[in-house]
Amino acid sequence: MRRGFPAPPRPQESAAAAPAEAPARVEHTERLITEFPFELPRGYVDDSGTVHRTGVMRLATARDELIPLRDDRVRENSAYLSVVLISRVLTRLGTIEDIHPGIVEDLFASDLAFLQDFYRRINAEGHTRAAVTCPSCQESFAVDLAGGGRLGES
Repeated sequence: MRRGFPAPPRPQESAAAAPAEAPARVEHTERLITEFPFELPRGYVDDSGTVHRTGVMRLATARDELIPLRDDRVRENSAYLSVVLISRVLTRLGTIEDIHPGIVEDLFASDLAFLQDFYRRINAEGHTRAAVTCPSCQESFAVDLAGGGRLGES
């Protein structure tokens, strides 16, 4: 028999023991939406003349935002970041599933601007909007704190 201090009480033996019955486990049935359909204002025209207007963009990962920084085209021209980034997160454009920077380069400027804005909206989940009150008239409204800059621009 060892002499010394008595063993500490087990949790169920403690004076401040937890309730006899543990709370029921809550299961979450909510699913994270990671892909978002869109329709381009003009559409991508492929080599055969087919116009592709609908598509799907997925949420960006940290890797999606880091890998383009190693791309020589981005190092030479920081504005090219948005082209590489958009090409990584587009999963479908019309019937095209292999999206690469060359396809994004051939988009009309209005379609690229649309996709840049769409990227910001789905990846920020609306966190760039803030409720404000006008100091003059006391009217409440929402403002977008992200500003008007485009991806890849400083």
